[in-house]
Amino acid sequence: MPELPEVETMRRGVLGLVGGQIETFEKLPCERRPIGITPAAAPLRKRIVGRTIERIDRLGKRVLLVLDDQSRLMFEPRMTGLVLISDPPTVEHLRVRLAISGTAHPELLYWDRRGLGSVRWFSEKQFEAEFHAGRLGPDALDIDPAAFQATFASTRQPVKVALLDQKKVAGIGNLYASEILHLAKVHPAQPCHQLSTQAWKRIHGCMVEVLQLAIQYEGSTLNDGTYRNALNQSGGYQNHHRVYAKEGEVCSSCGKGVIVRTVQAQRATFFCPKCQKQK
Repeated sequence: MPELPEVETMRRGVLGLVGGQIETFEKLPCERRPIGITPAAAPLRKRIVGRTIERIDRLGKRVLLVLDDQSRLMFEPRMTGLVLISDPPTVEHLRVRLAISGTAHPELLYWDRRGLGSVRWFSEKQFEAEFHAGRLGPDALDIDPAAFQATFASTRQPVKVALLDQKKVAGIGNLYASEILHLAKVHPAQPCHQLSTQAWKRIHGCMVEVLQLAIQYEGSTLNDGTYRNALNQSGGYQNHHRVYAKEGEVCSSCGKGVIVRTVQAQRATFFCPKCQKQK
């Protein structure tokens, strides 16, 4: 379930690897669905072993190791992946191990219960072509209010569905879209083109507020316990959810409405019909 706050927490958790040198790259044996590794493990190993980790970035919901030749090793956790430096939740779901020298942490681990994620290497030129050619929108924490409104205002999609489009804005996932729209008092089914400038300003402000607070609490660990930070510890933002997974509960914001669950674009949406009236 990793979304922007969870992936940003993972990124911050492995910052201690900056300056370290990659000594080995291992694709670990796993009987579960295999993850995508591009290129294959052997040629990938040749490209990265001996390289120094210059910095660690985040691109939407992806963690990037930027190496000293400006190539990137990208971890895309998808639904159930974790980037860790110790204590994986289980050994049988470990997929990749990098041995690192010259830092306090001797290894980086990629763990994935369902095998939905991927590990990919890009040269600097390949990375620019893949991600800086309009294929991924600006980061949700970088886009300004005017550009945010301009991105969405003309579409007729329901606002909740539109917020999940990573080509428009990168980083917002299903959980946080529900939380953002509740705080902004906007109905998730409201078509984007019908929202006012004031509504878009509220959504933008609430997006920044929710995402930053979730990062502060190191993300959300739900009942399945899948998400853990880089040290295999639970996040804390689930204790501050207003609507997500609270179907049937009285709204904590207004104290009158009862949280409703609906489905949009095959994803669960939660909202309060009292706070979030469709116009």
